[in-house]
Amino acid sequence: MKKQPTPKLAKPPRSTPAKSLSIAVVGAGMAGIACARTLMQAGHRVVVFEKSKGLGGRMSTRSTPFGSFDHGAQYFTVRDARFAKAIETTPGLVKPWSANSVRVLDDRGRVVSAGLPAREPHYVATPGMNALVRQWAQPLVLANAVHLQTQVSMIERDALNPACWQLRTVGTDDERHVYPGFDAVLLAIPHVQALELLQKLQLESQGPSAAVTDFIDSMALVQVAPCWTAMLAFPQALQPSMSHLGPQWNAARSTHHRIAWVARESSKPGRASIERWTVQASAMWSKEHLEDDAPRVLAKLQRAFAELTGIRAEPAHAEVHRWRYAKTEQPMDVSHLWSAHEGLGVCGDWCLGHRVENAFVSGLELALAVHAG
Repeated sequence: MKKQPTPKLAKPPRSTPAKSLSIAVVGAGMAGIACARTLMQAGHRVVVFEKSKGLGGRMSTRSTPFGSFDHGAQYFTVRDARFAKAIETTPGLVKPWSANSVRVLDDRGRVVSAGLPAREPHYVATPGMNALVRQWAQPLVLANAVHLQTQVSMIERDALNPACWQLRTVGTDDERHVYPGFDAVLLAIPHVQALELLQKLQLESQGPSAAVTDFIDSMALVQVAPCWTAMLAFPQALQPSMSHLGPQWNAARSTHHRIAWVARESSKPGRASIERWTVQASAMWSKEHLEDDAPRVLAKLQRAFAELTGIRAEPAHAEVHRWRYAKTEQPMDVSHLWSAHEGLGVCGDWCLGHRVENAFVSGLELALAVHAG
């Protein structure tokens, strides 16, 4: 197999930094990796901490014996020239998908609109949505600069050098470590989790920081809705008597009180052919049932799915995933926050909206601000 060239994100400033900084990036989703990779290219020493076992954040892909599910972000659009240029560095990895002809369904599954106008192309990464972030993260991984299953529990001043930061972390089996010596700490995680770390920092500090207080005040206005997601597989659709189950369309938005979105995963390029559907609950229903147990949520979403699609067969595989922080309802309306004096910054899609591109732009612009000082 021909080896692909090492991908590069949007070009950082050509100038060599006056000082190569040691930087901790917390979070390995799109924003965190865009930020970390750009800073690494600019000559800084970067370490990424991620509490999950994989890269991608909400650009996640769940593997099953029946094929994969993009149980987070379903697709993305490209409007920013820098994002377009970054994607060009991964030839063959990103493909267009027919989600640009999405149906709109009413509560009974009747088509209200036969297809939204194709205002802009819709894309997916192959073979799963997490592939794009994983590809861009490879230089960091190869440099042993990514710590997975490592949750940052505390940011504090370095015990030996108060001009720097240290991170306290919790890993698998409750392993605890302290990582010292960082000139800057950048939080690329959901705003609620970032707020918790900043509030702990203020509480434990000798005196309150005006910059951290401003961060907290700005982030407190952000609102992000949760989302329950169901993943259903129907291998019986591969029988010679049928090409697929249910409707002829591949994706639909819905006004159903339980479901906001359904998509046939097997219709996406580069995926396995077994009939698979991702079902995303509405924000309101997800809020109302946020703390329900998974089997109860799955049963309710399966019933609603059957009502919308007419697929009443029993799936061979069925599971749910709860995203506590999924779709931004009230963004911060600035791409990032950065205090050069404190060496602290935050970024994420929630700064600008909920799109994949919002996360990329947020992480990129924070990295450029850090590099500029």
